[in-house]
Amino acid sequence: MATHPRIPPRRGARATSWWGKAWVRAVEEAAYDEPELKAARTLSRSGRIGAVTVDPGRFVASVEEGDDVLTVTGEVPVLDSDQQAAFVEAVAAESGRIGALVTGDLPHPLVEHAEEAGVELLPYGGELATRCSCEPWADPCHHALAVMYQLAWLVEGDPFVLLALRGIERDDLLARLHATAPSPARRGSDAEVLADARDRARRLLELLDDPDADLAALL
Repeated sequence: MATHPRIPPRRGARATSWWGKAWVRAVEEAAYDEPELKAARTLSRSGRIGAVTVDPGRFVASVEEGDDVLTVTGEVPVLDSDQQAAFVEAVAAESGRIGALVTGDLPHPLVEHAEEAGVELLPYGGELATRCSCEPWADPCHHALAVMYQLAWLVEGDPFVLLALRGIERDDLLARLHATAPSPARRGSDAEVLADARDRARRLLELLDDPDADLAALL
């Protein structure tokens, strides 16, 4: 569980990263109509949304409106065990991917790689389920939409927020990646194989320049 502090009032804040925009697109797909979205955008920038708590598959926040304090809860489907394993493999496939996540980036090739393995990381509108204590006639209400707009900023600033919502906690991902890393002995073995391959390639180039050389000796 992680609680993200209240975001102070801000003007015209829009998602700028590709994954932040994808989250916003999902929020807007979930909305009933444009007036609800307009009210939600205004509310999201007002500073009247309290701390947002994120758990695997769930988020919750309070929203102030007039004299009322409302509670918004939401759900996002978590990845199953096979999907989580496939995502870990996708991260481990390239050495720079975990570094990118840690520094606040979500590489598009990583998400594409995960999708090819059957892992949809970014939700679509129909996956965003919400409830609000205002008891709206249509879900999501503008309070819930406002909270989800703020989640877009949190997800954009730290992709691990998105991963946590999908059921992959930061420490768990790092532990899994550590578990899949080659052992020191294996790394040494791989290094020896690589060095031998380099020596063979260099020797082969030398032999190709020598018309009398016996290439079979190297094969």
